[in-house]
Amino acid sequence: MITTNQTSTLYVGLAGEGTNIGEGGLYRKSGNSNEWEMITEGLPKYPQVRALLVDPIEPSILYAGTQMGPYRSNDAGNHWSPLTESKSTNDVWSLAFHPNDSKTIYVGCEPAAIWLTANSGQSWMETDMTNVIYPHITTYMPPTVKRIISIAINPSCPNEMYAAVEVGGLLGSTDGGQHWKSLIDGPYTTNGTLDLHSVLVHPFSETNIFIATQIGLFRSRDKGIHWERPPLENMFSEGSYCRHMSISPSNPKSILLAASAGGGSAPKDTLEQGALFRSFDIGETWERIDFGETPQNRMFVTAFDQTNSSNIHCATNNGKVYSTFDDGLTWTKTEIPEELSRGRYVYSMACG
Repeated sequence: MITTNQTSTLYVGLAGEGTNIGEGGLYRKSGNSNEWEMITEGLPKYPQVRALLVDPIEPSILYAGTQMGPYRSNDAGNHWSPLTESKSTNDVWSLAFHPNDSKTIYVGCEPAAIWLTANSGQSWMETDMTNVIYPHITTYMPPTVKRIISIAINPSCPNEMYAAVEVGGLLGSTDGGQHWKSLIDGPYTTNGTLDLHSVLVHPFSETNIFIATQIGLFRSRDKGIHWERPPLENMFSEGSYCRHMSISPSNPKSILLAASAGGGSAPKDTLEQGALFRSFDIGETWERIDFGETPQNRMFVTAFDQTNSSNIHCATNNGKVYSTFDDGLTWTKTEIPEELSRGRYVYSMACG
C-alpha cells in the first residue's frame, strides 16, 4: 500500500515509430489518486510523446518532445504551446536540461540532430554533427534510421556531453554540445551492442558512463575508451534488452535500469518479461526489484520524483505502471486506460 503522502504529478507519454504509428497521447496522474487523465490540449493531433522533462525548479513547467518538435506547458500539462522558434519540426526523441541552468535545453531528433536553446526555447541553434561517422556495423540495414534517443551531461564539467544513437553508437562533445563526434571504440562487437537506448554520466565519478543497449548494460570507467559489463542478471540467453536509466536526484549512488526479456537480440521464441533493476553503489552491484508479480511485457521507462526521490516509478511498454512512495519498500500498480499495442506504446515518463 502507499505509505507516504505525495502531491507531485506523474506523466506518461505514448507513441509509436516507423510504420507503427498510432494515436499517441499524454497522460498524468497525481500522487494521491489512481486515476489517469489524458492531457493533450495544444499538442499536435495524435501526439507522439517520446520525451518528457519536468523543470526541477518550477515543476509546473513541463516539456514534451513530439513528432512536430518540442512543446512547453506552464501549467502542469493543462495547456501546451509549440516552441516554434526551434526551426525544426523533426521527431523529438530526447530532451535534457543543462545541470546548472534549466533554461538551457538540448533536444535530440530523428533524423539524427541535436538542437540547443539557452533561453527556454525563445531561440535555437542546431549543433554541429559534421564529424559524426557511424560505425559501419550499424549501417547495413536500409533505410538507415538514426535518432538521438538519449542525452547525458557531466554535472561536474557540463562541457562534456554524450548522446546515445539508436542503431548508431555513442556520440561525445567537449564544448557544451556545440560540436559532436562519434565515440566508436567501445563495445564494438555486434550491432546489438551499438544499438543504444540510454546514456548516463555519474555525478560522483564523472569518468563513469553507462549505456543501455539492445543486448545489455555496459559501463566505461574512462569516458568511453574501454567498456565492461556490470554484473547483471541475464533475462535471456544473450543478455537483457536494456531500455532506460535514471539516477536519484538526492542520492546519486542510486540508479534505476529498465530491462527485459524479448525484443532486440533475444531469440524469437523468447517470452517477453520486464524487470526493474536498482543499484545502490554507483553500478557496482544490482538487484532486481520484487513487485510481487512478473510484468509480462518489456520494461521501457523509469523515473524518480524530482521533488521527493523516495517516490519511484517505472512502466512497461503496454502501460503497466509500478510505483513506490517509500523508496521501494512497497509497490502499487496502475494501468494507462488505453488498449496499447505496437503503434501506441509507453515511450516516456517524468515526475515532479
